This record gives sequence, C-alpha cells and structure tokens, in this order.
Amino acid sequence: MSAVAKKAKNFKKSKTGVYMSLASTAFGAIGVAKQAKLARHEHDTLRLVDAAVSAAAIVTGLAILYRELKRLGDDDVLLG
Repeated sequence: MSAVAKKAKNFKKSKTGVYMSLASTAFGAIGVAKQAKLARHEHDTLRLVDAAVSAAAIVTGLAILYRELKRLGDDDVLLG
C-alpha cells in the first residue's frame, strides 16, 4: 500500500475526516427536508415515510459521528 493510499485510508478517522462526514451528512438532511416538504404538498404517504426513515438514518449517523469526534477529542480540553 502506498503512502498516499494509507493516508487516505486514515483520513476518515481524523478530526478533519469526521468534520467532513458531519458536514456531508448534514447536507444530506437538506435533501430529506425537501423530499418531506414535497411529499406533504402532494399528500404522498409513501414518500413521507421514506423521508422519515431517511431522517432517522441521518440522525443516527450524526450521533455516531459526534461520538467519534468526542473520542478523537478526549485529550482536547475545549471539547470536554
């Protein structure tokens, strides 16, 4: 494995990687909110259920990423 590949593999476990994952997951929430709004407007129950399940997945993903961020920041006084 090259040095670049090893560095890219460990990026996800770095603070920067976790912040990027948080941002992209939060950005996905915008799409789910739009989907839910459209489903309510069109009275489409199936799409509304899909949006609710997607929102639950996003909340779970954000909670996992937040936990990972706290683990990475255990030595950081500001993060607690």
